[in-house]
Amino acid sequence: MKIVIANESHFKYAEVICDTIAESARVRGTGIAKRTPEYVQKRLQNGNAVIALDGDKFAGFCYIEVWGHEKFVANSGLIVHPDYRNQGLAKMIKKEIFELSRKKFPNAKIFGITTGLAVMKMNYELGYKPVTFSELTNDPEFWKGCQTCKNFDILTRTEQKMCLCTGMLYDPSLKEKEKEKEKEKVNSKAFTRLKSIKESLFLKKKTTS
Repeated sequence: MKIVIANESHFKYAEVICDTIAESARVRGTGIAKRTPEYVQKRLQNGNAVIALDGDKFAGFCYIEVWGHEKFVANSGLIVHPDYRNQGLAKMIKKEIFELSRKKFPNAKIFGITTGLAVMKMNYELGYKPVTFSELTNDPEFWKGCQTCKNFDILTRTEQKMCLCTGMLYDPSLKEKEKEKEKEKVNSKAFTRLKSIKESLFLKKKTTS
């Protein structure tokens, strides 16, 4: 099994990718934005996707969408072929596409909307936080992609404020702040411990003198 950054040599898998995504949504009875082979091929062409292959057989896929002049990116279309499910492959693909997103768009906020609990769990483990839709991209082209979802009327009625999907966001700037805060906390603990040791030595010296 190989998980690689996709390119034009993988165009032949575009149709099976779209069919697998659509069939998965049908079986689960959930809404999903429709993808076309041409749409998927464009993501393969610009290196904004990863594909899992078992030899020459398609096993899984996920791609990056860029919104708001690269201020936001979304990891979309995560799918595993039925023959390869329940083996932890989705988690590996999710990790690869997340790392690719961070490498290509280091300052972008990474977000996703999903109804799947398994995807929510994977997102959470990568550092995503649940957020309201207002914190996601306001790019109309992104929300236009929801028109083919059977739940689009809910999104419309709520003026794009909520739907059956849960919005999740990874903000790299907040992660850096958290790292700095943790570093300060560690340094503070180390200083307090050092101070305590020095005071203890000073008191011991004073007692024996």
